[in-house]
Amino acid sequence: MRASNYDKFPFVPVTADNDACQVGWSAIAGALRAALATRPAAAGRPRVLAVECYPGTDLRQLQHELTQALQPARCLVADDLYYSATEIDRLVAGPLTDDPVFGRFNGLTVADFFNPQRLQATQAALATDAGRLVILIGTGATLVCPTPTLVVYADLARWEIQLRQRRGEIANLGTNNFREKASLKYKRAFFVDWRAADRLKKQVLPRADFLLDTNDPATPKLVSGTDLRAGLAAAVRRPFRVVPFFDPGPWGGQWMREVCDLPDGPPNYAWCFDCVPEENSLLLGFGAARVEVPSLDLVFAHPRELLGEAVHGRFGTEFPIRFDFLDTMGGGNLSLQVHPLTEYAQDKFGLTYTQDESYYLLAAEPGAVVYLGLQENADFPAMLADLQRAQHDPAAPFPADRYINAFPARAHDHFLIPAGTIHCSGAGSMVLEISATPYIFTFKLWDWERLGLDGQPRPIHLAHGAANIQPDRTTSWVTAQLVNQVTPVASGPDWREERTGLHEREFIETRRHWFTGTVPHNTHGGVNVLNLVQGTEAVVESPTGAFEPFVVHYAETFIVPAAVGDYTIRPHGPAVGTECATLKAYVRTQP
Repeated sequence: MRASNYDKFPFVPVTADNDACQVGWSAIAGALRAALATRPAAAGRPRVLAVECYPGTDLRQLQHELTQALQPARCLVADDLYYSATEIDRLVAGPLTDDPVFGRFNGLTVADFFNPQRLQATQAALATDAGRLVILIGTGATLVCPTPTLVVYADLARWEIQLRQRRGEIANLGTNNFREKASLKYKRAFFVDWRAADRLKKQVLPRADFLLDTNDPATPKLVSGTDLRAGLAAAVRRPFRVVPFFDPGPWGGQWMREVCDLPDGPPNYAWCFDCVPEENSLLLGFGAARVEVPSLDLVFAHPRELLGEAVHGRFGTEFPIRFDFLDTMGGGNLSLQVHPLTEYAQDKFGLTYTQDESYYLLAAEPGAVVYLGLQENADFPAMLADLQRAQHDPAAPFPADRYINAFPARAHDHFLIPAGTIHCSGAGSMVLEISATPYIFTFKLWDWERLGLDGQPRPIHLAHGAANIQPDRTTSWVTAQLVNQVTPVASGPDWREERTGLHEREFIETRRHWFTGTVPHNTHGGVNVLNLVQGTEAVVESPTGAFEPFVVHYAETFIVPAAVGDYTIRPHGPAVGTECATLKAYVRTQP
């Protein structure tokens, strides 16, 4: 353990002008009132303020504050024009399936939620408000009035949505399922709400007059669409970090609590999403204010500059590389698990690629192990039978050591885990997980006779798992292909580069650099994701001064957009004179 210098609230500076961001409802109302005053209504039409909302936004507060401040002729909520909750349940039943965790990706849009008769009646009624102010709020507000006078996009981070789901504060889009289990609300949001809302966001955000940050209900923030887009453009021209979030779990440990300087409230910290743009936020600095937007906003706005032409051509507006932490130091084993093969992911879930991954050990206690692959000559049918028996008979726990390899784990070991390989990290490890980003497709096979934090058994996916475990990935194959596949690549006077993976079945390449001086890097036209895996502090610089020097600390993950091109990394501050190391991941775009 070491003194923490981990930055939990990194941000991209946009402007030093405090007036660029309006903080609080009073200031926000003043800015909107001034903007509306410059835009008179067209002849025979109302002035319409459309507030397009990401699902989970507090519509009651929004309606109350805007109505009180702006005194419109009326305020309409787009969600009131949807089909009934029962009809929407039928609409989404197919994509959701009856599985408690997994659904199927689909093409549903926000427009599919609207009852055509209600929508048309409301649109006709708007014509009676000629010259008067009408406020439209909700998910799909810009579909109710496609040509409003003013467009505000009310955005909300995925992590904040999950916290509100857990507290029972919000329901899913078009429903009143406030009391449903948080895990089911998350599943529905993941497969339906967020996909549909993101399709609409891609159309609305580029033309929005304002961005409303609704993450903190007590301190909303408003910036102009022009300034938002300037902030996103600034982020994609320099290295940056997204905002990490931390969560406890049944197997969680204590390493992150100290190294990342986390509060003492939860019993442990199991997860950290340190670079998962689908889930993380991006903070933009406007003077002293910090405006929080989903990191996906940047992916949507600048996919080519961020990802690179080849990566964007392959993945579209998806960020394909994920870095996260799994902390079992002082905790327990992760669930024994496997990820789906590509063809299984395509057929069952509509995924275009699967979750290949790897475990890089930041730290490990004596005796720590990583479970990986089957033992030589393991009886595969007998193993499946024992897994099945363990789910129903508490007196017959699964004998993992009879079937699964347990490889000793030490700091800086790298274990490669192509989909179809049975695996889990054991207790006493701090794992930097580097993976592809299909998010939730992990098939749990055995959970070591424990319950979730809610006191209930966590879902086991044995049928899915059995269809994907590759029985030929036994000790000799795993040792030869998946454990510490380190080869030297290049070196300089005060640095050396090694390839550490990933496996040829995985599209991500990883390179480790050890250095006491300046290391040259180049994005080669593709996004780079790095973590400072050794050393207190390092600085990322542009050889041409294209961006301000960017300081990173131990265990921090950072993104270097494809558009950056050349950059260097060297020890900084207290790390000068010591050996540092980074682990870099990128998408292989060449043979």
